[in-house]
Amino acid sequence: MAYKDLRDFLKKLKEEGELLEVELPVSSYLEITEIADRAVKAGGPALLFRKVDGGTIPVAINLFGTYKRLKMALEDEPDNIGRKAAKLLKPEKPSGFIDKVKKLVELKKIADIFPKEVPKKRAPCKEVIEKEPDLSKFPILFCWPKDGGRFITLPLVFTKDPETGERNCGMYRLHVYNKNTTGMHWHWHKVGAKHFLKARKMGIKKFPVAVAIGSDPAVIYSATAPLPEDVDEMVFAGFLRGKPVEMVKCETVDLEVPANAEIVLEGYVETNEFRFEGPFGDHTGYYSLPDFYPVFHITCITRRKEPIYPATIVGKPPMEDCYLGKATERIFLPLLRTQLPEIVDMNLPIEGVFHNFAFISIDKRYPGHARKVISALWGMGQMSFTKNIVIFDKDVNVHDIGEVIWRWGNNVDPKRDVFFSEGPVDALDHTSPIPFYGSKMGVDATRKWKSEGFTRDWPPDIEMDERIKRRVDEIWDKLGIPTPLKKPNPWSWGF
Repeated sequence: MAYKDLRDFLKKLKEEGELLEVELPVSSYLEITEIADRAVKAGGPALLFRKVDGGTIPVAINLFGTYKRLKMALEDEPDNIGRKAAKLLKPEKPSGFIDKVKKLVELKKIADIFPKEVPKKRAPCKEVIEKEPDLSKFPILFCWPKDGGRFITLPLVFTKDPETGERNCGMYRLHVYNKNTTGMHWHWHKVGAKHFLKARKMGIKKFPVAVAIGSDPAVIYSATAPLPEDVDEMVFAGFLRGKPVEMVKCETVDLEVPANAEIVLEGYVETNEFRFEGPFGDHTGYYSLPDFYPVFHITCITRRKEPIYPATIVGKPPMEDCYLGKATERIFLPLLRTQLPEIVDMNLPIEGVFHNFAFISIDKRYPGHARKVISALWGMGQMSFTKNIVIFDKDVNVHDIGEVIWRWGNNVDPKRDVFFSEGPVDALDHTSPIPFYGSKMGVDATRKWKSEGFTRDWPPDIEMDERIKRRVDEIWDKLGIPTPLKKPNPWSWGF
C-alpha cells in the first residue's frame, strides 16, 4: 500500500527500527548537519529531531540514507521498478484473448496513476493558511560553515509551462534571504528554468511558483528523477505508489501541490530580478560558488497545524542523495536499454557524484561499438553531462571498482582508446573553463579486435580448469585454510 504521507513513512521506519527520535536539544545551525553526516556515513538510522532551536517543529533527515530505507521508500527493488516501467513503455502486442484481457488490466493500472484533484477541505496542507509568510518560524538548516545562509534543501518546486500548461516538479534548493524571499537555484539545463525563461520571453513579469515541503517518499523521489521533459513527475510518482497523487489548488497562484504536504510556499519569481545565491556546500564535496539566480517571493504559506520539516544535506560522498542517485541508476537502466539494447549493466559510482563517471558494460558486436554507445549516451538527457564514460565487455562486473580499474589499466592504450568531446556539462562542474560548457572523455576498455586495427593476438584471461575447481571444492574444508573472501566495496549497490 502506498504511504499516505511523510508521517506514514516515518511510522513505518519506526516500526522497522530505522528511525531514531532525538529528544536532546540541537541547533539547526551546523549541528544537525554534523550529526546527520556522521549517521549516513556509518549506515545509521533516519533521524527525527524533536527539539530544534527551542521550537516545536521537528526536523526529519537521512530518510533515504541506506539501501533498506530506500527500498522501503519505493516499496520495491529499484531494478524491479525499472523493469515494470520499461514494460509499460514497450508493451508486447497481445496475440490472443487472454493476452488482450491482461493488456486491458495493465492499461487500467496506468489510468489509475494520474494525479487527481481533491477539495481544499480534505487537504492536510490547508489546516493553517498564513497570508503574512514568515520563514523564520521553521527550523531551516544552516548546513556548512561557508554557506551563504540557510537553505531549504528538500523542496518540491512546482511550475507550469506558460504556453502549454504542462506541469513540472523539480528539486531546486532555496537560499533564504529573509522571512519571505529566497533564491531559486534553477540550473539553466533544468525544466523549471526553461519555464522561467519562456515566461520572461513572453513578457510575464511575475511567474507563479509553488513549493511543497514534505510529502510521501515516492513524490519526493520523483522530483529528483531525470524524466523526459514531457513526463509529469506526479504521474511518475503515481506509477511508483500504485495509486494517484492527490493534488490541491493553491490559495494565491494557479498551481496544484500534493495535498499531503507538510508545508507549502506560494508565490512568484520576478522574471527580471536576479540576486547572488550561495555559496553552498554541494554534493560534489566542494562549495558551489555564488552566482546570480532568480528570486522567489513568498506571498502565502499553507501548512499543517503541527508540521514536520524534512531536510537533507549534501557534501562529500557518501551522502543521503547518493542513494537517491543509485535508485535512479537502477530504475532507468531498463529504460535506457529500450534505446540501447546492447547495454548490459551500468554503474554511476557514488564517488563520481552522478555526473563525473559512468561505467558501462556492453554486448560488443562490431568494430567501434564502444564509441557508438559513448556518443549515443552523450546525446541523451542528463547522461549528456557525464564527464567520463568508460565502456567494458559484457562479462565485466562494473560495480566491482577493483575489476573496473584492473580492466581499464590492462585493456586501454591511451592514444588509441581515449577520445574527447565538447559540449554541455553539469552546472556544478567547477573544472570547466566556462560555466555549463566543457570537455568530456570517452574510454573504450573493451577487448580489441583485429577488425578494429589491432594487429596482435589479444591474450586470454587466466581461468582455472572447472574440473580442478570442483575437486578442490570437495577437499577445501579438510585443508583448514580460511576461505578467501572478496573484499566488498562498502559503497557498492546493495551493501
